[in-house]
Amino acid sequence: MSTFLFDKIIFGPVKSRRLGVSLGINLLPTNVKLCSFDCIYCECGWTPKKQEVKAVLPTRKQVSEKLEEKLLEMGASGELPDVITFAGNGEPTLHPEFAEIIDDTISLRTRFAPKARIAVLSNSTMLHKKPVFGALLKIDDNILKLDSAFEETVRLLDCPKGNFSLQKVIEQLTAFKGQVIIQTMFVRGNFKNAKVDNTTEPEVSAWIELIRKIKPSQVMIYTIDRDTPLDTLQKVPLAELNIIAGKLKEAGFKVQVSG
Repeated sequence: MSTFLFDKIIFGPVKSRRLGVSLGINLLPTNVKLCSFDCIYCECGWTPKKQEVKAVLPTRKQVSEKLEEKLLEMGASGELPDVITFAGNGEPTLHPEFAEIIDDTISLRTRFAPKARIAVLSNSTMLHKKPVFGALLKIDDNILKLDSAFEETVRLLDCPKGNFSLQKVIEQLTAFKGQVIIQTMFVRGNFKNAKVDNTTEPEVSAWIELIRKIKPSQVMIYTIDRDTPLDTLQKVPLAELNIIAGKLKEAGFKVQVSG
């Protein structure tokens, strides 16, 4: 299927299924995906196994200037965003100045869009870095990925690059002491001659036990909505997502469902 890359540092605003009117920030190259995962469902396509040329990231100054320019433009038209969202062409916390850019964004939000939330969509792989962890504690919506309680499933769905330990990720998610939103993509299909399905009873039960351990402020569950790089994936019906959500609600968690 066809996929796409964001071609600007600041993109949108777009209507997000989960966040409302979202103004996006892409801290990654505009011509190639850069990520510590290679998720089989990623709308940005596959992560290159090797960069043909050195990845060029926007500077802290460029991000600040472009964000200020866009917020001034939106303010002048009376259409400020509900949320400023770090997403883009891969994993935003890979940027070496991520923490400093978060500080700049908080300052700009306070000046130009005080009602807007700041959100980061992350795959949870850089939480071991203290500046990243600290920056995520400063924002409104710290949205971190957890697609399965089983490392084998995570490796099949998310294809982590380099050293990866699900156990360490769980420890780091728990260390937020509830100041975290867990997001999980539910999907079915086939990949590398293996069945992919994190909606089975064993998968969901084990995942809910981890949610109990992490104690997030909210859980976001969703399924594929856009083109993916793999054409063997299937959207999970909304009715099934609602059943999973019901189990979470019974456990006392706030849940947002996007079918």
